[in-house]
Amino acid sequence: MPYTGGYPVPPGVHAARGRWDFSVDGGAVGDIDMTSTTQIPQGAVIVGGFVEVVTAATSGGSGTLAIKVEGAGDIVAAAAVSGAPWSTTGFKDVIPDSTGSTAVQTTADRKIVATVATAALTAGKVDVVLFYVEVPD
Repeated sequence: MPYTGGYPVPPGVHAARGRWDFSVDGGAVGDIDMTSTTQIPQGAVIVGGFVEVVTAATSGGSGTLAIKVEGAGDIVAAAAVSGAPWSTTGFKDVIPDSTGSTAVQTTADRKIVATVATAALTAGKVDVVLFYVEVPD
């Protein structure tokens, strides 16, 4: 179910939050929208964030999970749910880590998307919080 609550951030920094919950969203192979109406605006630069695995993801096969905003695996690269980072609960890293080389800039309004591949998932709940700045032209 898309998350609709807020998250406190410093002035000038915005936060976007998404949630994938198998009990609400299912786990079919393909893209799953993790947000409700929240969008990261065009031209925003994602500078950091975190993932919280609330319930470990599982699959009846060799399912993988990735998180993206602009392009495939730009927030969390695809990984088998039987291993890190999806197989244990707790806070996990995202690729953007407040350095220029890992920042992600949006080319259009974007949502946080979970990508399930290779086999359907059978359980799991994951929250994603991303921090971004809007850079004027």
